[in-house]
Amino acid sequence: MLKVLSTSWALLLGLMLLMLGNGIQGTLLGIRGGIEGFATWQMSVVMSAYFLGFLGGSQLAPHMIQRVGHVRVFAALGSLISAVLVLYAAAPDWVAWAALRVIIGFSFAGVYVTAESWLNNTATNETRGQTLSLYMIVQMVGIITAQGLLNLADPGGYVLFVVASVLVSLSFTPILLSISPAPSFSSAKSMSFRKLFVISPLGCVGIFLMGGVYSALFGMAAVWGGLVGLSVLEISMFVAAIYLGGLLFQYPIGWMSDAMDRRQLIVGVAILCALVAFGAALVQLPFVLMIVVALLIGGLANPLYSLLLAHTNDFLQADDMAGASGGLLFINGVGAIAGPLMIGWLMGQVGPRGFFLFIGLLNGALGAYALWRMTRRSAPEPADQGGYTPLTPAVSAVTLEAAFEATQTEQGEAENAHSQGS
Repeated sequence: MLKVLSTSWALLLGLMLLMLGNGIQGTLLGIRGGIEGFATWQMSVVMSAYFLGFLGGSQLAPHMIQRVGHVRVFAALGSLISAVLVLYAAAPDWVAWAALRVIIGFSFAGVYVTAESWLNNTATNETRGQTLSLYMIVQMVGIITAQGLLNLADPGGYVLFVVASVLVSLSFTPILLSISPAPSFSSAKSMSFRKLFVISPLGCVGIFLMGGVYSALFGMAAVWGGLVGLSVLEISMFVAAIYLGGLLFQYPIGWMSDAMDRRQLIVGVAILCALVAFGAALVQLPFVLMIVVALLIGGLANPLYSLLLAHTNDFLQADDMAGASGGLLFINGVGAIAGPLMIGWLMGQVGPRGFFLFIGLLNGALGAYALWRMTRRSAPEPADQGGYTPLTPAVSAVTLEAAFEATQTEQGEAENAHSQGS
């Protein structure tokens, strides 16, 4: 991993600065919306709008790159992000915020596609798995650190929006100065959703449900914190704990997934996450225990995305990877758009506890469906499974396809080593 860091540190530094800016704006808007007196349903529309834009950007960015090139797309969309971050403070209106969130979601998707293309181009077959793992760590550390920066200034002012804008602007410098010649980029052959569902019903249903959970955690946690009267410091700690849990739990869960039927692990993790969430919804806990709840929910929900990807990859052929990655990303995006809207409605019906009820319901549904799928198809032997690559739902199809290829490469190397040993 040190070798990867030595060759890609500038790209990773730029990506971390991007995550700092994105991490600030996600939580800051939830806090500022409460200060401005926006209703929960209004904030759910604002938060959902980001994922609508992100989905659109994920679909259109490859075509934009083919037409005008990586550098121009990166520079243009990065400038839009910086501008939008400042405009939030200048236009404190929920309708304006929703429109701006579509733009910034679209722009971040395009920036991620471009930057991840460069990062993937620096990796070799031997280092690709380590590169992806390091990228996931950078993403998580960036978002966690961003929560601490929220305490530098009054969220009711404009300084924090400027800080986020400056961080995103600074991210361009290490990325643009460190890149090698832009990698070739071609649009992948698409795969029909019907074919993808036939290949992995659990992968499709699970990725959709986890899209809703991820967007709820990323978009509505700060809104929930404001409704229950948490301070800015407490909200930032709660959100940071969600992502810290996701970072800490990824690797032990991944290690277990490589040694057993992944569906059993999906059932266990999803049901445990549902029980924790239902418990938080039914029992009023002191803040210290709420941090524990955030750690557990983040630590259990985030790895489920990687588990579902690994499970799907176990049934993919090499020439299906690119099409499957695009299809799964789209399914995740639709779930992410629906997540804030559904949780906003539920919180409007039952109050703040609807935040945890929603997370519990979706994880419970995933656990039940995975349990049923175990009766419909036998699992591959653990030795025949591909590897587990820790990822977050924030990655683009570029990284998703690279993760599929990395695990297939690792599996092939393991099979060759086994045959030579025999």
